[in-house]
Amino acid sequence: MGSTPAAVALRLRAAGFPERDIQIGGPAPQKKNVVVRLRGAGKAKPILVIGHLDVVEARKEDWSPDLDPFTFVERDGYFYGRGTQDMKGAAAIALANFIRWKQEDWVPARDLILALTADEELYGDENGVAWLMKNHRDLIDADYSLNSDGGDFQTRGGKPFSIAVAAGEKKETILQLETHNRGGHGSVPRKDNAIYELKASLDRVERLRFPVVLNDVTRAEFAALAALESGQAAADMKAVARNPSDTAAIERLSEDPYYNALLRTTCVATMLDAGHGPSALPQRARAVLNCRIVPGYAAADMLQTLREAIADDGVAITWQFNEPYDPPASPLRPDVFATVTQVATHMWPGVVVMPGMETGMGDARILRAAGIPSYGISGLFIEQGDGRAHGKDERIRASDFYAGVEFYDQFVKALAGQ
Repeated sequence: MGSTPAAVALRLRAAGFPERDIQIGGPAPQKKNVVVRLRGAGKAKPILVIGHLDVVEARKEDWSPDLDPFTFVERDGYFYGRGTQDMKGAAAIALANFIRWKQEDWVPARDLILALTADEELYGDENGVAWLMKNHRDLIDADYSLNSDGGDFQTRGGKPFSIAVAAGEKKETILQLETHNRGGHGSVPRKDNAIYELKASLDRVERLRFPVVLNDVTRAEFAALAALESGQAAADMKAVARNPSDTAAIERLSEDPYYNALLRTTCVATMLDAGHGPSALPQRARAVLNCRIVPGYAAADMLQTLREAIADDGVAITWQFNEPYDPPASPLRPDVFATVTQVATHMWPGVVVMPGMETGMGDARILRAAGIPSYGISGLFIEQGDGRAHGKDERIRASDFYAGVEFYDQFVKALAGQ
């Protein structure tokens, strides 16, 4: 079994969890999941808390000379190391509280389940949540889930100012565009050219704007964001929240890459490969598109819109990665949002709490597709502009970690205490 799940299980046993409530499993010897259940009074279906134990790769030469990405360091009030932001910091917050609750002999109104899983960072992998859902749904079946690898807790100048509870996420798909040609010698160029044909199709993709598709989550998010903005931006957000057909407001907001991503599905070219020799006309040219689909807009509709925009039967369009479901956004549960707001405003007066949609992809999509609503609530504040997940010198503030432990303790006890 992998060393991290074993270490987690060791700490859970030491805290008093019986063997029957700790499960370690997975299809690969080094890709195990650990699931623990804190027994409650059985007044309702369980609440599931999820997170992942894997991190993306990192090379020492890509970090500062005095930092090793896989050596945990505390320095100048920060914790440094690969995964501190994504997402071992939040996983440690959840684990610390399950241990605390067991040691306190706290009995919640319902069972609480913690699932720390493998391979969230990989495409199409079924070692983690997908494997558990397919093979051991009974271990993680729940009324709803709290995803500690989701949401957006932000500080400005070290002061907490906004919390976005992720109630939806965009579906990631990867497409391949490919053109073919009989080729020939580079000394005798012709009008037909696989690279130029591919370029023309990519020009059309670049100009393509998918339709605006808002849902309850993004409408509420824009309405809340308006309170954090001023001037034209605030007015445009209010207008779009009220009327998604306000084309002038949409055009202005679309100039911002993040707001554009909230408004609609996006496709962008990320890789190119063409030709077979510097003196030969290309016989093949290929591009990879990374597409992110908003909830409420089906992958099949996205593909049809793309075909119509490219409008060239000579360009083959194929899926490279496309999961067989289009997960919906989660309903905006009043109890979840009210409890986050109650605890957050007590701990950090003035902080703004709002629904949010993840522009990236995470494990919550698998739960939503299986009928288990999910809400991204990490509890871990990150300074605005200091997002280092997957990047150089990844870090979190030590004080934010300890505050996150206290937040999750108060939040879950208020949510599941009665």
